[in-house]
Amino acid sequence: MEKREELYRGKAKTVYLTDDSDKLILLFRNDTSAFDGEKIEQLERKGEVNNKFNHFIMSRLEEAGISTQVEALVSDTESLVKKLKMIPVECVVRNVAAGSLVRRLGVEEGQSLNPPVFEFFLKNDALHDPMVNDFHIVSFGWATEAQIASMKALTFAVNNVLKKLFDDAGMILVDYKLEFGLDKDGEIVLGDEFTPDGCRLWDKETRKKMDKDRFRQGLGSVVETYIEVAERLGIKL
Repeated sequence: MEKREELYRGKAKTVYLTDDSDKLILLFRNDTSAFDGEKIEQLERKGEVNNKFNHFIMSRLEEAGISTQVEALVSDTESLVKKLKMIPVECVVRNVAAGSLVRRLGVEEGQSLNPPVFEFFLKNDALHDPMVNDFHIVSFGWATEAQIASMKALTFAVNNVLKKLFDDAGMILVDYKLEFGLDKDGEIVLGDEFTPDGCRLWDKETRKKMDKDRFRQGLGSVVETYIEVAERLGIKL
């Protein structure tokens, strides 16, 4: 597979075209950002850790019957992925109260949520990713009602798989965000990434934060903690 010109550069990943019009190469960089890009640093090995972490998680989801964008590792920092037409909303599931939910509703951090809370957010850094609902999504043409239903069902299917995976490794999957796109046949496929950058993970016993909150809150040992999470899951780095 030949990597060609850059298609898109995000805050932490770069997407490249390939000689196959249906395939892309996703490069995970060492860039780390928070607060809509206001805080940015380079963290050694982060791109490699997140690339291998994402491939492992997506492989587990594929084994569970959930279609994902990821096809293969290309290098330590690159993955071959299916080209998708991305839907511009994030699907967020919260198993435990934390982050913006606590700030918005004044609830106690750490409160278990049963059933889990599902939320949609518009992907728009300039607007700080505002919360939206099904009516906004359909009215503005971002997705159809059928596609919304599929995204919700797939997001909860992911939750069932990953809550157990992390629990078995001594961690709590607090919350996470997923992004979906349409493949060449118009089917909904899980895209983007699942790494500690896009979820919250706590140690089950100590409640130690093991995700990007370590960067947001200046707790330090960001990549070292990501590596600890990977090793608990049995990911070879």
